Amino acid sequence: MTNRLHAVDVDNAERPLFVGVDVGGTNTKIGLVDDAGRSLARTSIPTEEEKGPDDLVARTSSTIKQTLRELGLAQNEAVAIGLGTPGTMDIPAGMMLEPPNLPHWRNFPIRDRLSEASGRPVSFANDGNAAAFGEYWVGSGRAFPSIIMLTLGTGVGGGIIIGDLSIDGEHSHGSECGHIIIDYHDDARMCSCGQRGHIEAYASATALVKRAEEALAKKSGSALKKKIEAGDPITPLLIAQCAEQGDKLSLELVLDTAFYLGVGIVTLMHTVDPAAVILGGAMNFGGHESALGQQFLDRVREVVHERTFPVLAKHIVIDFASLGGDAGYIGAAGIARAAYHKAKRA
Repeated sequence: MTNRLHAVDVDNAERPLFVGVDVGGTNTKIGLVDDAGRSLARTSIPTEEEKGPDDLVARTSSTIKQTLRELGLAQNEAVAIGLGTPGTMDIPAGMMLEPPNLPHWRNFPIRDRLSEASGRPVSFANDGNAAAFGEYWVGSGRAFPSIIMLTLGTGVGGGIIIGDLSIDGEHSHGSECGHIIIDYHDDARMCSCGQRGHIEAYASATALVKRAEEALAKKSGSALKKKIEAGDPITPLLIAQCAEQGDKLSLELVLDTAFYLGVGIVTLMHTVDPAAVILGGAMNFGGHESALGQQFLDRVREVVHERTFPVLAKHIVIDFASLGGDAGYIGAAGIARAAYHKAKRA
């Protein structure tokens, strides 16, 4: 069941150990992480939303026990659990409120239920902030005392980490970076949350596809349009492939995404003044491994430098994330670790 990563062997792992749980609408990732942020093992189990949250809590607890057994570890070597979940939540109360992609999980005390099932303290976080903490702790943000992370996927997620503190806000809605307003006009694009003008409505994968559809309806002669007419579904990946092959419209769509993202980043920088901004998520146009990804990143940086204060432009670091899909469980474990060591010092 367990996929051993060999980031660190059991014998060389720094104790204590921590568990990170990253709940998704389709799958839930569970990883065992040492005190230095290195993974010993990870596994993924189906979330099976329709069975309800108690079922996942029971299977998560069982998976943690089995993972420790498979590694030859005593159950008490994993001292705490970090838990990241999507959707609205009440973090102090440990409650999931109304997660859109988990409709059977309304008003569920997931933190305490997992703590009871596992026999361990559980630290609770928004999944975006958990991923940001992972990058801050051992990923692309590890050299910086503060970061903002934006995750580009179906929507635009976010997290803000300052020191060891995840900015959760008074009502557990802090760091909702995808919902800052970049267009205040009455006809601004509609966000998935039902409000207009949010960065998610312009720079997410969903928004990119929407903008591409609109552009294709007005323009002819595009390689992208020929692909669509041949039956290919329009996706960010197809747009990226066409851009890499020299299609002007596709490249324009990618760079417009970078523009909108850069405008949003400036607002966040003027609010928080972080040391670095980290860009994660599936829609990174190939990242550093791709000329298109680098062009996308350069355009983001250019927009930020044009629109922010000179002192911020001079010092800000903007880069791609490095942990990929592991950031969520690693960051959740890191949040549990921070809480554990804080309690030990008290």
